[in-house]
Amino acid sequence: MVPARADELTNSDNPSGATDSHPIEGEKLFALEVLPMLREKCFGCHSSEADELKGDLDVSSRESLLRGGVGYGDAAVVPGDAEASYLLAMVKREELGCEMPPKEAEALSQEEVWAVRDWINQGAPWPDQDRVAKIYAEYAAGIRVQTSGGLSEQWTNRKYKPEDLWAFQPIERDFSDLLDGHVGNPVDAFIDSSLKELEPELEPAPLADRGTLIRRATFDLLGLPPTPEQVKQFVEDPRHDDDAFAALVDRLLESPHYGEQWARHWLDVVRYADSSGFANDWERPNAWRYRDYVIRSFNEDKPYDQFIREQIAGDEIDRDDPEMLIAAGFLRMGPWEHTGMSVAKVTRQQWLDDITDTVGQVFLAQALQCCRCHDHKFDPIPTRDYYRFQANFATTQFATVEAEWLPEENRSGMKEDHRYHETRHRWNQQSLQRLNEKKKQYERAWFKERDLPYKTKAEAKSAGAAEEDLPSGNLLKTPQEFGLERIARKWQKRFFWEFDRYKPLAFTVYNGKTREPPRDGSRIEMPKDPMKQGELEETAILTGGDVFSPSEPVEPGVLSAVPGGLEIAITDKVGGRRTDLADWIAGSGNSLTSRVMANRVWSYHFGRGIAGNPNNFGATGKKPTHPRLLDWLATEFTENDWSVKHLHRMIMNSRAYRRSSTHPHPKQLVKADPNLQSYAVFHPRRLESEEIRDAMLFVSGELNLKIGGIPVRPDMNLEAALQPRMIMGTFAPSYVPNPKPATRNRRSIYITRLRGHRMPFMETFNQPGSSTSCEGRDQSNITPQVFALMNGHDSNDRALALADRLIKETDGGELSDDSQRAVVKRLIRLVYNRNPLTGEVDAMVEHWHKMLVRQTQLKFERQDWPTEVVREAVDENTGKPFQFTEKLFAYEDYQPDLARHEASPQKRSLSDLCLILLNSNEFIYVY
Repeated sequence: MVPARADELTNSDNPSGATDSHPIEGEKLFALEVLPMLREKCFGCHSSEADELKGDLDVSSRESLLRGGVGYGDAAVVPGDAEASYLLAMVKREELGCEMPPKEAEALSQEEVWAVRDWINQGAPWPDQDRVAKIYAEYAAGIRVQTSGGLSEQWTNRKYKPEDLWAFQPIERDFSDLLDGHVGNPVDAFIDSSLKELEPELEPAPLADRGTLIRRATFDLLGLPPTPEQVKQFVEDPRHDDDAFAALVDRLLESPHYGEQWARHWLDVVRYADSSGFANDWERPNAWRYRDYVIRSFNEDKPYDQFIREQIAGDEIDRDDPEMLIAAGFLRMGPWEHTGMSVAKVTRQQWLDDITDTVGQVFLAQALQCCRCHDHKFDPIPTRDYYRFQANFATTQFATVEAEWLPEENRSGMKEDHRYHETRHRWNQQSLQRLNEKKKQYERAWFKERDLPYKTKAEAKSAGAAEEDLPSGNLLKTPQEFGLERIARKWQKRFFWEFDRYKPLAFTVYNGKTREPPRDGSRIEMPKDPMKQGELEETAILTGGDVFSPSEPVEPGVLSAVPGGLEIAITDKVGGRRTDLADWIAGSGNSLTSRVMANRVWSYHFGRGIAGNPNNFGATGKKPTHPRLLDWLATEFTENDWSVKHLHRMIMNSRAYRRSSTHPHPKQLVKADPNLQSYAVFHPRRLESEEIRDAMLFVSGELNLKIGGIPVRPDMNLEAALQPRMIMGTFAPSYVPNPKPATRNRRSIYITRLRGHRMPFMETFNQPGSSTSCEGRDQSNITPQVFALMNGHDSNDRALALADRLIKETDGGELSDDSQRAVVKRLIRLVYNRNPLTGEVDAMVEHWHKMLVRQTQLKFERQDWPTEVVREAVDENTGKPFQFTEKLFAYEDYQPDLARHEASPQKRSLSDLCLILLNSNEFIYVY
């Protein structure tokens, strides 16, 4: 990559920029284009680094190129004359039998060939390493992106289009041309202006009715439906529509359930889970404290710049504050493990690569992983920037440390959960004890057979017995014994570590030298002296991204393409790097950060961002449909103390948000806006998986609305819950629900998220996995969703509970015709958040009667819950099968939800009607 003028960016004849009128300086061309290409494509076979020098041709220095190689004639390079240099013919693949690189798939691009040609024609200069480093620094310093959208000094010859670099332009802050004289919400000034530019000019849809708006707003901010009483109060509010809706938004933002809904969005982005993933999927017993930190932060409307700093550098900001240690758990949210089969240097680098890319996507909407092996092909991010960015985390280490409980943390349910874990742990210890007794028996028999005066190996060792008089290896004999011991020992470690969930510990980080972590997934302790043992990592550019091929060292830094990025000084000390990085990310002058968060908030309200890929503001991401609106929101965000709640108010109080989802002139809409990007109409959205489950529990009256606390285990279909789940070398414990309904029926954000065993209902309705950052959820429509809602245990249990609630609210007993109509009206108001339509009550009562006839004829048996499950596997030591019986202690005290065999035909038939409503689009969609 070499500097080029702005008008050369789209030059298709010679992308290297070396034109007759604007020659590129040879040294820069070599340092930025030719040398990286030679390292990547040629040094492997034609340098002193090669295992075997092919053709005796060394291209790793100017002298060796001038010397040439065996069978190639004279000099490989003739300075000043590219056509006489057979190096050019080789890379152009004109020399038959000597094409370089030999594999056609690795052939140089036309741009790379041109770079070699122009470099030779300019004398083939080969500056020393210091000069190369200086040139690279100057090259990084060259980018300047101007507000007008023009590009002055470009530091890369890649053909960037100005519109692809929109996110690196300074944020526009003068909107007087649109806002001066505008009456009403500023958001509408931008939206209405774009509507006028359409052909034909498009009339927006009218405002939605109040009943639709309260349901839309309540689900958006709380993830729950409104109650019939709340709907009635809002619909009958005598104030002007604007004032009544603004008051509604304010009330919802003050609800503690607001933090649960918006923390869930954030946890999607940061990949929160309660386990580590991979082969063992170790539980992370204290990760839940980070989840609750995020909930608190949204409820408190913590300034977003502070929220950034705490997650990236909380441990550096105040190591004595438990909240800061918990916040820094963000850095450990991704999947990670280190086992007996792992190479410590590799697992360390995997985390460094992961956190570099994650911070880039989460806060800056820049996918940095592409730059690990080579300069970004589409965006102005060189590999050097990638490793400078990564150097900010080179001294960051894992630890679980003491962090006292905060007064606002919910610790209820710990005693109940502890008893369950303690029972499993004791049972497993008993299994180990029985196996140890067998080992002792086998040891006594071993010594007795050899007429040795010992009973155990330990006794023989203490007596100084010779090596040949000691039994070697494991004396267990049968596949059953070997298999059971492997399971018991693995579970002993898992169960013991899981007790950490009840202790005031933070899953966090510290700064210091890198030590090898434990290989069994257990707690990583922080050393007393973090600088005493281990390796003080120094970051270098890794050739091809290979941790074992470091090349040029780099210092900590930020993205050079961001305006002002080159003036940012990051400390190279062990501590403080992440603080400096966070200060740069959270700085109001950063062109990315406020745009990214404003776009995320918009996307969750409208179903898509102004920029269509919230994690990717690069060339391959979708461009903003309303760039000036995005800049206005970003400006409004920073100028109002980075308040997310302020963004909600500005967005939701706009007419654009309050529009109907039905347009009065659909044909005109399709013609003027075929991609529906104008916001002339509100786009309906299906509830997300957690919202569906929580809404069903809410209307059935079963939802436990407590905030925060340890993860819970709701009911799961037995065939999914008890499926064998393998961990390295053995089985994982089976999934079992919490025994009490009040614990099981908490909000979905509190469900235990195991990377290796996801909730089938959630997965069916597009809950993302936790391996990669999720910028926005998919909205698929697939047949399993039909089965999950109509036939699934969850929806049928909720329908029966809803029927039970409705009948209890009518004082029970036999229902008269009037009572039945009252029940149906209440059902419609609970589920649909509106009054019944004409003829709707009659049709539903009629269906209820039909179902009563059917239910009177049906009989239901009591369901028995399993107390154990038998597994079969092949023992690794003997290669033979063995059986393992696992006790399911949770089901011994299990309190089931209302079962069908306990319900009357009247109640069951009403539940059939309830099930229909819970399956309807009107319930699972927001309009």
